[in-house]
Order: sequence, then structure tokens, then C-alpha cells
Amino acid sequence: MTDVTPETTEEPVAPRMRTIKSFVMRAGRMTEGQQRGLEQGWPRFGLSPQQPLDFAQAFGRDAARTFEIGFGMGHSTLEMAAAAPEQDFVGVEVHKPGVGALLSGLLARNLDNVRVYSCDALEVLRDCIADGSLDRVLLFFPDPWHKSRHHKRRIVQPAFAELVRQKLKPGGVLHMATDWQPYAEHMLEVLNQAPGYRNLAEDGGYVPRPEERPVTKFERRGERLGHGVWDLKFQRVD
Repeated sequence: MTDVTPETTEEPVAPRMRTIKSFVMRAGRMTEGQQRGLEQGWPRFGLSPQQPLDFAQAFGRDAARTFEIGFGMGHSTLEMAAAAPEQDFVGVEVHKPGVGALLSGLLARNLDNVRVYSCDALEVLRDCIADGSLDRVLLFFPDPWHKSRHHKRRIVQPAFAELVRQKLKPGGVLHMATDWQPYAEHMLEVLNQAPGYRNLAEDGGYVPRPEERPVTKFERRGERLGHGVWDLKFQRVD
């Protein structure tokens, strides 16, 4: 008797591609203030990545919208939000101590123009942010992934440039900054080749540090040591 394998009409399931993360989840001890910030601030400022973001509902108004990728401990976010109360800011950070620190700062300063995600910023951009809805996207001092074998982990890649372009309004700006010159050169190369952007630097290179980007304590220390910082601004043109 011959065994016959029944035919099936089901399509083979393709293996799920592994997404290369541009960050590493670090275990960090939270201070009491950071923990308190999470507990008290998250219900007011926290956002869920499970649904599209309705800016008008989240902020109760229609204003210029800034999306910040990887706000660290939130110092720059607090300074920018306090200096521009007429604007709305959405910050994304994966590390809980930083999220707690920002939430604590928002409560202490009584700021209401910031909302926060605690997850992968690229997933938020892709799944939660409507196309053509952002005035600015900020990427300040991302991990440069110095070693050549790790360059594939750098967040600034052609696919990143295209995703950001889709989410920016026409005329919206991607502002990046780094203190690692090889990464600055990489950023410049990627964005100069990306369609739909215009470099706002007069010479086609880097812009002077914009006044709206706060100077961090690490940047001040780097300046004392002779380290450089490179700012890049690219505007969506279509």
C-alpha cells in the first residue's frame, strides 16, 4: 500500500525577519525620584504604542509637533518644552530611568506640552504617527556604534531617512546631532543621497548649532576637551 500525502492549499509561512535594533536595553537602577515620576507622571503623560496617536486628543489643541527619538534622561526635552510652550513634543525612550527622570521633570515644572512613549521609536513612527503630521523630528547624540561590524546597527540608514520623510509635513525638518565625526559623515552621506530632502546648510555640510537645541553637560565637557559636535538639518521638500 502506498502512502499518499494529501495536498494542501496553505501557503508556506515565511520566517519572520529579525529587526536589527539601534539600541541595547541596559539594566539601570532607578532613583526614588525617577520611580515616583513613573508612577505619578505616566498616567498623565504616557502614551500607548498599541494605537495611532491623535495629537489633538493627546494635547487638547492643534500646535507645531516635534518628535524626539531617544531623549536619554530628558534634560534637552525639558529645556525645549519649557522654552516653547506653544509647541507640542512627543519623546520616545526605551530606558526606564530616563523615562522616569523626564516625567519627574515635567511634574516639577508643571509642563503640559510633552507626551512620552517608552518603547522602540521606529516602531512608534511606523505604527502610531500619521504620514505628513510632524513639523520636526529630532535625533540627538544617538549611539554611533563605532566598530565597523556594528555599523549596521546605526539608526541613520536609508530606510530611516525614508520613514522620517513620510512622517514629516512638507517643509518639516529632520534635525540630527552627534559628537562622533565619522557618524556625522555617515549621516551626511545617507541624507544627501535620500530623495525628498534638502540640506539646510549653506555649504551642503553641517549647520551651526541651532539655538533651539540645548547644550548638554556632556557637550560642555566635550567642548572643554576639544571635542566637536556636528548638527545636520534636512528639510522635506516633497
